[in-house]
Amino acid sequence: MSYRVAIVGATGAVGQELLQILEQRQFPISELRLFASERSVGKTLLFRGEAIPVHALRPDSFKGVDFAFFSAGASRSKEFAPIAVQSGAAVIDNSSAFRMEPNVPLVIPEINPDALRHHAGIIANPNCSTIIMLMALEPLRRLARIRRIVVSTYQAASGAGAQAMQELLESTRAYLQGEPFQPRVLPHPYAFNLFSHNSPIGEDGYNEEERKMIVETRKIWGDPEVAVSPTCIRVPVLRAHSESLVVELETRPPLEAIYTAYQRFPGVQLVDDRPHNHFPMPIEATGRDEVLVGRIRYDLGTPDGVALFACGDQLRKGAALNAVQIAEHLIGRAPTP
Repeated sequence: MSYRVAIVGATGAVGQELLQILEQRQFPISELRLFASERSVGKTLLFRGEAIPVHALRPDSFKGVDFAFFSAGASRSKEFAPIAVQSGAAVIDNSSAFRMEPNVPLVIPEINPDALRHHAGIIANPNCSTIIMLMALEPLRRLARIRRIVVSTYQAASGAGAQAMQELLESTRAYLQGEPFQPRVLPHPYAFNLFSHNSPIGEDGYNEEERKMIVETRKIWGDPEVAVSPTCIRVPVLRAHSESLVVELETRPPLEAIYTAYQRFPGVQLVDDRPHNHFPMPIEATGRDEVLVGRIRYDLGTPDGVALFACGDQLRKGAALNAVQIAEHLIGRAPTP
């Protein structure tokens, strides 16, 4: 059986990654419709050797569509996702629009695929930082309950979209040539710099990205008591986010059991070579489906703590791949380990 598929935000960084992953994983598609903003109308994108035209999004765009992947921002999702559902499509939304709605599953297929049984037309893709963190922690959580997470993120330009990636390239080139550069996409100089994640700060001092990691973790794990203390930082890396994690467990397993759990968990690649000081790096995570995990060690600061480091491609497992895996589950295909 094949399906009619729509991608909203097809010309963006995640949209283009969706096209690649749908082709690479041979998702059964009989018709593909691509949508983007008015300025992209008339462009074509290549899929399976065919040039597919990009159209403007309209209320009748989803007639006959089986799956609609949304990656065009929360406002577009709120406006058009309900219309797509009314037209009969299953919506997999990559924005924050519906993540915390009680009747919308928030799904990482390796972790909580059972939540898909209860969807009412819309399934939410978690935030990229949350996906990478929970993939890195799930093997450990299956050995012992995690009481607290302290996480510092090192987030790549890809998280802010294709224009931010281009700004990093241009600002780096200008810096090396000794030329002035005025940021247009991000609020601070990006080349050879890092800064607090560029999302609004709340009254509690946490920014929007950090709050997403807190509330999404509790929903995905079904654990409202887990404590999450995030600090999110933008770093001058093109793509692949990195995260430093320290967790407090109810009981701390032997290190051998922890290593074995990571070696066996689908979607995670253990990179932990102490003799050669080789651990996860964003340059090695880029283009990979797996989340790389290493630097695993007992935390000396707490009796039941474990520390580790993780890297994951923000555009793949952090966004597009996770969305396609959700669709694969919906059609009865388990995600490829």
